[in-house]
Amino acid sequence: MEAKIVPSDIEISQASPLQPIADIAEAAGILKEEMIPYGENKLKVKDVRERLQDQKDGNYVVVTAINPTPLGEGKSTTLVGLSQALGAHLDKKVFTCMRQPSQGPTFGIKGGAAGGGYSQVIPMEEFNLHLTGDIHAITAANNLCAAAIDARMFHESTQKDSPLFNRLCPKGKDGKRSFVPVMLKRLKKLGIDKEDPDELTDEEKKRFARLDIDPDTITWQRVLDTNDRMLRKITVGQGVAEKGRTRETGFDITVASEIMAVLALTTSLQDMRERLGNMVVAHSKAGDPITTDDLGLGGALTVLMKDAIWPTLMQTIEKTPVFVHAGPFANIAHGNSSVICDQMALKLVGEDGYVVTEAGFGSDIGFEKFCNIKCKYSGLKPNCAVLVVTIRALKSHGGASKVTPGKSIPKEYSEENLDFVREGAKIMQKHIENVGKFGIPCVVCLNKFTSDFDSEIELVLQIAKESGAFDAQLSNHWADGGAGAVDLANSVISACESTKEENKFNFLYKSDASIVEKMETIAREIYGADGIEIEEEAKKQIEVYTKNGWDSLPICMAKTHLSLTSDPSKKGVQSGFKIPIKSIRASVGAGFLYPLCGDIMTIPGLPTRPGFYDVDIDIDTGKIQGLF
Repeated sequence: MEAKIVPSDIEISQASPLQPIADIAEAAGILKEEMIPYGENKLKVKDVRERLQDQKDGNYVVVTAINPTPLGEGKSTTLVGLSQALGAHLDKKVFTCMRQPSQGPTFGIKGGAAGGGYSQVIPMEEFNLHLTGDIHAITAANNLCAAAIDARMFHESTQKDSPLFNRLCPKGKDGKRSFVPVMLKRLKKLGIDKEDPDELTDEEKKRFARLDIDPDTITWQRVLDTNDRMLRKITVGQGVAEKGRTRETGFDITVASEIMAVLALTTSLQDMRERLGNMVVAHSKAGDPITTDDLGLGGALTVLMKDAIWPTLMQTIEKTPVFVHAGPFANIAHGNSSVICDQMALKLVGEDGYVVTEAGFGSDIGFEKFCNIKCKYSGLKPNCAVLVVTIRALKSHGGASKVTPGKSIPKEYSEENLDFVREGAKIMQKHIENVGKFGIPCVVCLNKFTSDFDSEIELVLQIAKESGAFDAQLSNHWADGGAGAVDLANSVISACESTKEENKFNFLYKSDASIVEKMETIAREIYGADGIEIEEEAKKQIEVYTKNGWDSLPICMAKTHLSLTSDPSKKGVQSGFKIPIKSIRASVGAGFLYPLCGDIMTIPGLPTRPGFYDVDIDIDTGKIQGLF
């Protein structure tokens, strides 16, 4: 059946009747006192977990995909379409959990992330822009930390021990000095069991006041939520007042900030305060790790993030509820929406309901991190994984001509070619295998395009079922909304039912494995590599991290999402390669180490023709144009 013609996403978004968001919340079981309104179309939801603690969790479904191509796989669209099928058509209690999109890709090359066609979150223009300001809060908190680091080094370099201590602990109106709570944490860390500043010896005052940061060990960078290649390397401290104290640093994109990862992995306000305070930003010249609490900053960061901790509620075109929360990139960070929103959603839907959450990019990136990092900290066990594929993407991985964004699509993508499909299906088989390594039943969703041929569809579904998938279904949710994903939804229900008696979910590696063993396991088992190649800088970091006791943390490989290898040009399943480990960063507060595999950028650049060319506003109606 040919897909029906639909208007553009933005026309659907702005023309679709919105149900009052408070009504969506009430129908989902959220109480009025748990709602924090943000305009007419969205609200934040306070914690419902304590109220619903006796309610059993619903079924937990994660949506992943094969390695993406410029043609797109429609993973977000599938996420929404599946949720609509479960809720609006099969009458199940359902919640969709999505990440907040970064404005970097939105105005760069990717466009929006609200889904598409008749399977999207609305109003999509609000979803794709500022939403409720969480990313701005992260930007502010991150950059406060960056400013604090440089300010502390400046003041330590210009003051002697006694004046430095006295300025850190000034006398109050009563003429006495006192420590604030974050200072007491530092004293405890130093083993100084005193609470009166005047009782410290001169040596203790020096140890307390001087962080003695080694500039060469600073890992913390400034951030902004824009693709800006010119800020990858900058020099700070060039002003006259800084007296020549310059240093080279750079910017990351906000969604790569450790604070974003903390938001996504935290389980409570108390937990977030501890994680934010435990973030390691540098080492002292003596080799001791310097945390944000050492800088006196953990409490202030938490204050900036206190509203961001709660998920934002929106709705799909078919009025099913959506939690939007956190937005870490999957090729840099762990690429999943928050633990809090998934935990809250699972309680709200109850035992017979379904929570459908999305892991960024393919099973080699976001899904692997969903299992080994997110599930480790949440304690949740998924019941089913949905693997999204398209005929066009399989042809790309199977040898069809390269697709260049902005240029016409080569004709073989609209012509029947079983050879390209058969060869490309090998990467689908690898991703099915990856899902199986975690003990999760895999349902393959073949996302339909009008250019697909029946023979190609039959071949993909046959190969998927023969390769260990629990089931495989053609889905037409872009054109038909939830109705087009009913068969997919029924397969997901069956897969979840199969885990009721025994959920066989397992982690890929043990926490007590070494850093090298963990990286080796991911490279061999998930990417199909022969192993890893560790460069000298990374070797030194492994020694330091092991000495500090951070070797028990999970691994978050920062690798290209476009290939199973570290080379984005290598399509399909490869063999005879190794993954290069150039360096390793420690996100101690978030709770993982992330090796940089190859030439991975932590802030993207804009292409020659960025997506912002298409974005404008109708000055007569106020409607946004070209944002999708």
